[in-house]
Amino acid sequence: MSLTFAPADSPATPLVLLDSGDFDSWFEGQPEPVRRWIEGQGFKAKLGSAVSVPDTEGGISIAVAGLGSASTRARGRFALAASAAKLPKAAYRITSGLPADLAETECLGWLLGQYRFDRYTSQSGSFPSLVAPTGIDATRVEAMAAGEALTRDLINTPASDMTPDGIEEAARTLADKFNATLEVTTGDALLDASFPMIHAVGRASAIAPRLIDLRWGDSGPDLALVGKGVCFDTGGLNLKPGASMALMKKDMGGAATVLGLAHIIMALNLPLRLRVLIPAVENAVAGNAFRPQDILTSRKGLTVEINNTDAEGRLVLADALALADEAKPDLIISMATLTGAARVAVGPDLTPFYTDNNGYAQTLAEAGNRMADPLWRMPFHAPYEAMIEPGIADLDNAPKGGFAGSITAALFLRRFVTDTPDYVHFDIYGWQPNTAPARPKGGLGQGARAVLGALPNLLNL
Repeated sequence: MSLTFAPADSPATPLVLLDSGDFDSWFEGQPEPVRRWIEGQGFKAKLGSAVSVPDTEGGISIAVAGLGSASTRARGRFALAASAAKLPKAAYRITSGLPADLAETECLGWLLGQYRFDRYTSQSGSFPSLVAPTGIDATRVEAMAAGEALTRDLINTPASDMTPDGIEEAARTLADKFNATLEVTTGDALLDASFPMIHAVGRASAIAPRLIDLRWGDSGPDLALVGKGVCFDTGGLNLKPGASMALMKKDMGGAATVLGLAHIIMALNLPLRLRVLIPAVENAVAGNAFRPQDILTSRKGLTVEINNTDAEGRLVLADALALADEAKPDLIISMATLTGAARVAVGPDLTPFYTDNNGYAQTLAEAGNRMADPLWRMPFHAPYEAMIEPGIADLDNAPKGGFAGSITAALFLRRFVTDTPDYVHFDIYGWQPNTAPARPKGGLGQGARAVLGALPNLLNL
């Protein structure tokens, strides 16, 4: 699926965008036939509304999309996409009303509104196309849309097809497209290469666990992206109930998101050296599955007591983070669908993130707001360190009591990043529960656009 702008020379219908507060003055300035038609349609420029004014030859002379008021727009995202969905299928060219500070975001929303997951069956419905407005970087917007589409496709694909080797295939396709290098360590070779916790979590699956290592770029600062690739999470021997297992195809959402972000970075040829690490496993049940009360020794040398096999994501991330840390990049970012506690705290729409760098935190939060990818900073709260120290081992993978679950998971991961100047962790959800403008129900990238918007300041690009 190609989420792109219409060619610049396309025959296109003029499109006016209207804030509801500006409707009356605009309406009074229109010719009488236009006023009669718009009045007959009941159009008042409300959010998510649109009207097409016919010409004398049965075509459309002009279209108008309502953006609502500032207060209604503040309650959602991608206002233009909401209105565009009401327009007839055609190419459109915006002639007025697009705020300069929102142009990139609203045009991205228009492209994302075209997304359909059609791997298994054709999807009904169509979406109008847009000629890129003057003043926006069309290449950048199309790259963001393509990265998001990749993320959504990977998450939406069921675990029967999106296995550990399915993630490897997606990474290999991406590497081939952008002339990146790819190294994959699979099965028992993980033990020889000192990734014992990735092996322990994934060994019960019929499809071998693996660590995927993609590298791109030969100059600039070093950025390492680490994504959780648990293709399906049964909970292991601490088996999830059926209702809790229903969405576990999305437990590889961190891997999908870092691959989508990597696509954007490489498509835009950003001046940095990129490394993407994905521990890809299935947390299955079999006679050789890891058990509660096992003690695992990590790549870092830290021992981990297993108090719940359903807290497996932090285990595979830990080995990958340790590898990333050994190279001492300028910045490590991990992304994972890690804890239900994060959803209880902030719901599905906000993405919690953790960093010890206050400047990074401000930069990321501002970029998230600017890029329509909202974030919320959570604390690496040092007094909770004792909660992840069980006494019998260095670390506990599932502290008892249930308090501060997202924070203790983030603290656990931070123990494996000791030599890198800066580390940021995102506890994403990776799923849109209900259809919204530019975001159909299903897989969703979170945090990637915020990182993209912040990278110039984070890495002095």
